[in-house]
Amino acid sequence: MHDTYPLLKVSDFPPIKRSHLEVIQVNLGYYCNLSCLHCHVNAGPKRTEMMDRETADYVIEFIQTSGVKTLDLTGGAPELNSQFYYLVEAGKKLGMHIIDRCNLTVLEEPGQEALAEFLAENGIHVVASLPCYLEENVKAQRGKNVYWPSIRGLQKLNQLGYGKAGSGLVLDLVYNPQGPVLPPGQAGLEAAYKNHLSEHFDVVFNSLLVLANLPIQRFGSTLVSRGQFEDYMALLKSSHNDDNLEEVMCRTTISVDYNGYVYDCDFNQMLNMPLTGNALKRRHIQELIEAKLYGLPIATADHCYGCTAGQGSSCGGALS
Repeated sequence: MHDTYPLLKVSDFPPIKRSHLEVIQVNLGYYCNLSCLHCHVNAGPKRTEMMDRETADYVIEFIQTSGVKTLDLTGGAPELNSQFYYLVEAGKKLGMHIIDRCNLTVLEEPGQEALAEFLAENGIHVVASLPCYLEENVKAQRGKNVYWPSIRGLQKLNQLGYGKAGSGLVLDLVYNPQGPVLPPGQAGLEAAYKNHLSEHFDVVFNSLLVLANLPIQRFGSTLVSRGQFEDYMALLKSSHNDDNLEEVMCRTTISVDYNGYVYDCDFNQMLNMPLTGNALKRRHIQELIEAKLYGLPIATADHCYGCTAGQGSSCGGALS
């Protein structure tokens, strides 16, 4: 695995500061039943990092005191962590809008037979990764035996009401490019997804979120191995759009790792760039329970151009 941080840390990315906190994104650990090529977490079946109950309780305490309204659960496969159900139930009691970043195949994992029903019963907003609507492209990016479990997962969620008008159960899909290119326009691609999935599988969903691949962890290492890293960075920088700086997710989001340490975003977490911007002075969520984050500078490096290039990119899709 190539470490791309040394190639990114000397940066001319414009300085940005925090706005009002709206989202706490919690990475429950790096264990996942899949090992996808585009994964910026380098998650997989051999990872063992998992959040424990004590850390989950600190997250809940922070939510109670901060007034943040959205709890965004990610991983790895967040559902495979023992604290997932605990955090969902606690978040619902606090009136949180809860997002589950689901790879769909987890719905067929042993022990997860009731997962879809649990998500529906709690009104969880499902953001499901489906990097293409065509089988061969999914196979190239996510491996064999992923496409059809993903389709079955979507059909099961639809049966429970997800993606259907008036149900209140939101199902969004996520697209990532296969290689070192910017994603196509979100609106046009969403229409293509909806037409194909409806026609071939009777699958419906709410929105498509188009994300750019960032040059870190597994994807960044692959670029280095293939001699494509510099060209991709040149593409991101040449496509930078200043207008996207006001909308980047790090201005209103914090990212918490499985040990409870805090970062400006999930990408910074993977580069060990904590909230202070100093890897030697990591801040734990416990330290921030009474802290004021508004106006603090955001730690940046060259990978941040992946969020401002072209139409922009965030965990909520295109920015413009």
